[in-house]
Amino acid sequence: MTLFHPGNRHKSGDHERIWAITEIVYTIVDFLAAFAFVIGSVFFFYKSLQTAGTWLFLIGSIFFAVKPSIRLARELKYAAMGDAKDVAYKLEG
Repeated sequence: MTLFHPGNRHKSGDHERIWAITEIVYTIVDFLAAFAFVIGSVFFFYKSLQTAGTWLFLIGSIFFAVKPSIRLARELKYAAMGDAKDVAYKLEG
């Protein structure tokens, strides 16, 4: 099994379930990041809300960092479901 191969999600019903769950979580995190950046941008129009806007930018950035972590966790779960020796062999060469 190759990590991040598009066909991995179709290997079994469990693979498809994991893919669906992680895509939902990924999309929710994406919306939260966008929301934090939009609200943070509006807050920068008001001097009294600039500190809160800065925090929202930081929170949005953290959400954007979580996104690839969700996909990596999914792929590692797929790898754990398969033959570990086969995965290690393919990663080495």
